[in-house]
Amino acid sequence: MPSVVVVVLRLVLPLTILRWPLGGALLSMAVDALDVVLVDAIARVLGVPGEFGPFYSQIDKWLDMYYLTLELVMVRTWPEPLLRQTALLTFVWRLAGVIAFEATAYRPLLLLFPNLFENFYLWVLIARRWLPGLLARNLFQVLVTLAVLLVPKLVQEWVLHWEELHPWQWLRNEILGPLLDP
Repeated sequence: MPSVVVVVLRLVLPLTILRWPLGGALLSMAVDALDVVLVDAIARVLGVPGEFGPFYSQIDKWLDMYYLTLELVMVRTWPEPLLRQTALLTFVWRLAGVIAFEATAYRPLLLLFPNLFENFYLWVLIARRWLPGLLARNLFQVLVTLAVLLVPKLVQEWVLHWEELHPWQWLRNEILGPLLDP
């Protein structure tokens, strides 16, 4: 039951991207990052086991692509052709990686096809609003921006998909556990 609630949240909350492109994207990222923690919290409230069941890991990447697709819809409204094209290219690259991963179940593929689209999308929205002088305006600036954004994304992809570390378990065990079980 808790996993169904989280799946519903991951389907409904991203729709806020269409109204609030930055806020909705950040909300979608947070729900994605905290899905395990949310299942545990809901399970505690309901007094049921906190399990995802066998299906969740199979649909997690597609739930990610769902909200990324909504972000791509918003990219179509961007006035800068170079930024729109770059966003589309990074989206297609990630989609190719997800398809390759689903076909092979070879986790390191996600390192070769990092989700740079999401970081680029967020960067453009943030730069446009608060740092307009840093918004890329030519191909060289786009490449520099992508290179800078790639570093933290590769670290994240390495931690999650190569080393298969689970930071949410640490959060659950070390932070939330003591708070919820005094």
